[in-house]
Amino acid sequence: MMMPKRRMLIAGSVAAGFAALGAWVAWHRLEPGPSSPDASSLLYALNLPDHAGEEFALAQLRGKTVVLNFWATWCPPCIQEMPELAELHHEISPRNGTVIGIGIDTPSNIRQFAENRPMPYPLLVAGMGGSELSKRFGNEVGALPFTTVIDQQGRIAHRKLGRIRLSELRSQVDALINNRSG
Repeated sequence: MMMPKRRMLIAGSVAAGFAALGAWVAWHRLEPGPSSPDASSLLYALNLPDHAGEEFALAQLRGKTVVLNFWATWCPPCIQEMPELAELHHEISPRNGTVIGIGIDTPSNIRQFAENRPMPYPLLVAGMGGSELSKRFGNEVGALPFTTVIDQQGRIAHRKLGRIRLSELRSQVDALINNRSG
């Protein structure tokens, strides 16, 4: 018969092992996968309505450093990071950079959100088609938020699945803007 302390130690070790395994699996599942080689070209070919219903031609993003953020009104981490994305947009827009929000939501939800919480960057409506577009950028699991940084030559420079860290994103974007050759 095993002593109670030894049983607890074994059970605790087994539980810790399974917790570590679960964390490892979750971390690997939430890593962005490979992006499609035509992802940026597809993006630039789109015209999407903004929150007010006005057509926005994404071709106008060519030649800029773009922080492309996939989000939804029902996604708390998406909403939490928006003030930081707004701050970044203010910093980079005078330097040939921009933030674009691609809403994977209904036009009415995005319109209502934008009326209550105006953002300085465009909030575009992609509906469920936005999920397919985000998959082209490597978001294989379709999780939100998902942020992609595209350099001035249209190359995917960075991708982040989950809530951004402003300091990390800022340094990545600044490096691209300051190194205009990409």
